[in-house]
Amino acid sequence: MQKKLRAIQYLLLVIPFLSFNYVLAEIQIDTDIINIQYPLNNGSISSGKILKKDKINSRVIDSSDAGSLLNYFVGSDNISNAGSSGMPVIHGLADDRIKVRVDGMDLISGCASHSNSPFSYIDINNISKLKVFAGITPVSMGGDSIGGTVIVDSKAPEYSKSSEIIKKGSLRSSFRSNNQAFGANINTVIATDKLYFKYSGNYTDAKNYSSADDFKVGATIVGRDWIDAAEAGSSAYKISNHLFNLGSKKGSSELNLKVSIQHSPYQGLINQRMDMTGNDSRSFNLKYSDKFNWGDIEARTYIESTDHAMNFGSDKQYWYPNNAPGNPMDSEGINLGFTVKADINLDENNTLTVGSEFQRYRLDDLWAASGSGSMSPNTFVNINDGSRDRYDIYGELTNLWEPDLLISVGLRYGMVRMNAGEVHGYADLNTYGGMTNNQKANSDTFNASDRTRTNHNWDLTALAEYIVSPTLTSELGYAIKNRSPNLYERYTWSTWTMAANMNNSYGDGNGYVGNINLNPEKAHTIAWSADWHDSKKDDYQVKFNPYYTYVEDYIDAVTCGEVGKSCMSRSDGFSTLSLDNQSARIFGFDISAYKNLGYYSYFGDLRVTSSLAYVRGRNNDTHDNLYRIMPLNLKATLEQNKGAWSNRLEVMLVKEKGKTSAIRNENQTPGYGLVNITSDYSYKNVMLNLSVANVFDRRYSDPLGGTYLGQGSTMMTGVKNGTAVPGMGRSFNVGVLYNF
Repeated sequence: MQKKLRAIQYLLLVIPFLSFNYVLAEIQIDTDIINIQYPLNNGSISSGKILKKDKINSRVIDSSDAGSLLNYFVGSDNISNAGSSGMPVIHGLADDRIKVRVDGMDLISGCASHSNSPFSYIDINNISKLKVFAGITPVSMGGDSIGGTVIVDSKAPEYSKSSEIIKKGSLRSSFRSNNQAFGANINTVIATDKLYFKYSGNYTDAKNYSSADDFKVGATIVGRDWIDAAEAGSSAYKISNHLFNLGSKKGSSELNLKVSIQHSPYQGLINQRMDMTGNDSRSFNLKYSDKFNWGDIEARTYIESTDHAMNFGSDKQYWYPNNAPGNPMDSEGINLGFTVKADINLDENNTLTVGSEFQRYRLDDLWAASGSGSMSPNTFVNINDGSRDRYDIYGELTNLWEPDLLISVGLRYGMVRMNAGEVHGYADLNTYGGMTNNQKANSDTFNASDRTRTNHNWDLTALAEYIVSPTLTSELGYAIKNRSPNLYERYTWSTWTMAANMNNSYGDGNGYVGNINLNPEKAHTIAWSADWHDSKKDDYQVKFNPYYTYVEDYIDAVTCGEVGKSCMSRSDGFSTLSLDNQSARIFGFDISAYKNLGYYSYFGDLRVTSSLAYVRGRNNDTHDNLYRIMPLNLKATLEQNKGAWSNRLEVMLVKEKGKTSAIRNENQTPGYGLVNITSDYSYKNVMLNLSVANVFDRRYSDPLGGTYLGQGSTMMTGVKNGTAVPGMGRSFNVGVLYNF
C-alpha cells in the first residue's frame, strides 16, 4: 500500500512539468522534415519496419497475443510462452534484451516466469501501429537493451476539423476452432475539434489447444482431469482489458491521458512449472506534445502497478504431501516513468534531437507458506523490495550530407541503480526430511552481501544511408548497446531445487539462481543492407541485410559451481544452474522481396512476397550454442485482391533445429512446413475475416517454445525433459468487424 501511495505522490509531482514548453526530448529520425527530392529508404535498418492497422486487422483472428505480430517481420519472432504473453526475439536476442514500448511506456515483467510480459498489456485489437528496430536502433528509440526495440502504439486521438462532433466506433468478434477461443472487442469514440474521448474493451476466453497428432502420453492428473495425448496442457487463458483515452487540443498543443485496466483470472504456462492464477494491472499514461517553428516537443509521465499471482492451474497437480495446497507465489510491481524529448530543426539539412528518461521500478516477490511440510512455516521471501532505477540522457544528430546521403549519429548515457532487501526461506533450517536445501545458509550469505549495484552505460549509434541510384539504396550502421541485468537475474538467491525451478523465465524446465555480481551486457553490432527496387518502389523489391553482433559480458547459464554456489544434482533431465558473464557472437542475414504480378480480369491484382532468415549464435567461452535461436526459415505469400475480397496463401518452411544449448538441455526439433489460408471480405461497414491455420494439420514442434511442462506433478520430479512444446494443429478461424 505504501508503494502505491508513493507512486501517486510521484505522479502529482511530475504533472506540473507538463505545462512547460521548453523541455528536452526523445530523438526521432523523421526524414519527412528534411528537404529532399527523393525520399530515403522506408523500412531500413535505421528507420525501422512498420506494420499498420490495415494489415493488423486481417491478422487478429489468428491469435490474441500482440507479440504474434512480430512473426510478420523478417528476422523477428514471437516466443509464445502463454496465450497472450509473447516475448520478442530479434536476430537471436530475446526477452529483456529487446526494448518493448507500449504507448510510450517502458514496461517490465513482474514475474519470475515472465507470464506478464509487456505485450500482454495491450489488446491486439487496439494496436494501430507496430514498429520494429532490429539491432541498429537509434539511441532515441530506447536504451537498456541490446537486441532492438519494438514500438507498440494504440490509435492516436482524432479530432474533428470543424465544429462537427465525431461519433463512431466498432465491434469485433472472433472464434478459433482449435482451442475454442472466443474474443469480443468494442471501441467507441466521441470527439470535437478540442476534446477527444475513447473507450476500448476486450474479452478473450480460450481453452487448451491441440497438436495435429499425439506428442505425448495421455494421463490423468492427480486430483485433476484427463489430458489427451494431443492436448497441450496449461495453454488455456482468459483475459480482459479496458482502455480509456481522454484528449484535449488547443492549436498545436495536445494533452492526452490513457487509463488502462487489465484483469486476467488465469493464464496457463505450457513451458513452466507454475501457471498464472491472477494478474491485475492499472496504468496512467499522460502525454503532452506541441509544435513550434523550431521543431517538436513531447513529454510523458506514466505509472503502472501490477498484482500478480502464480500457482498450479487445472492441468497440474495441486495437492502435495503434508497437506500442501499448491505453491502460492505473489508479486507486486510499481513502474514509474518520465520522458521528455525535443526534435530541433537546426536548418533544412540538420535535425537535432535531445531527450531524457527516468524510470523507477519496485518489486516484491513473496511465496506464502503452504501445508505443514517443506513449504512452511514462514513466507518465502524471493525478492524483497527489489529496486531498479534508470536515468538516461541522449542526443542524436541527423544530417543530410548530400542530396543522396543521410548520416545519423547518436549518443546515450544511462545510469542503472539496483538494490534489494534481506530475504528469508520457508524455515530457519538447512534441511527438511533428511534432505539438504540450504535455505538458511543461502539467505544468510545473501543478506550479508553488498547488494547495491550501479552501472554506467554508454550507447552509440552511427548510421549512413546512401542512394546509389534510383533503383539501389545502401545502408551501413554500427551500434554499441548496453543492458543491465533484471531483478530476477541478479537477486534470486536460493539453490534449493524447488525454489530455483520457480525462477525460470526461459521455458527450459531448469532451475536458476541469480548472481549479484553480474555486469551489464555490451553488444557491438554492425549491419549493412542493400535494397534493389524499381524507381517508383511499387513493382518489385529485393533487400539483403547481413549483420554481426559481438556481446561482451553476455549473461548466460553456467553450472552453480562456476560462481561459487552449491546446487543439488538431478535425475530428471534438467539442471539447476546459475548465471555469469561470458561473451557471445551472433551473425546472420535477412532477405526479403516482393513482386507485383499484375492485374488479371479474373483474378484481380496479384502480388508475391517472401523472406528468408538465418541466424547463428555461439558462446565464445564455452563454444556452446546460444539458447532459443530460430533455425533457417523461409516464408512466402501469394496475395490476391479483387473488389471486396483480399486473399492470402502463406507457406512457411523451417529447418530442423540440431544446434541447441547443451548447458540448458535444450530439445532438438525436426523441420516442418506449414500452409495457411486467409480471406477478408469488406462490404460497407462490415469486414469478414476467415482463415485456416495449418491447413494440412501438420504436427510440429515450436523451435522457440522450450520444454513441455504443461501437466502433471511439475513441482517435484514428476515431469521429465525431452518433449518440446508442440505447435497448434489445424484451426478454422472467423472474425467479424462492424464499424459504426
